[in-house]
Amino acid sequence: MPEPASSSVAGAAAFQAAGGVAAGGAVLSTVVVMLMTPPRTHREWAVGVISTVVTGICGGAIAVQYFGLQQWVESVTGIVALGGLIFGCGLPGWAIVRWFFNFIAKNRDASLDDIAHDVKEIL
Repeated sequence: MPEPASSSVAGAAAFQAAGGVAAGGAVLSTVVVMLMTPPRTHREWAVGVISTVVTGICGGAIAVQYFGLQQWVESVTGIVALGGLIFGCGLPGWAIVRWFFNFIAKNRDASLDDIAHDVKEIL
């Protein structure tokens, strides 16, 4: 009689480990960036946490897919490396949010033409 649970248990364990690594890497990148440049308001804090975690998980998933790193889930070392990749992908999320909030604060009283001119200069 074949073992009905052996392969499904191993697959579930690998899936859970990958999910834990994704969450851990994203949360660690959020903590690091928030300690380096603390948010000024509660609203900025909430948006920063959400965007850093989402950037880490989604950016990490895009990097794994693009570079074909799915087989890394099969070893402990690969899972740890994926956590580092997700950590690195989460770091730009807070920077983008910080730039956005600084841009809003700088242009709070500016007209739409002034903002369009600034965006044109950036691009």
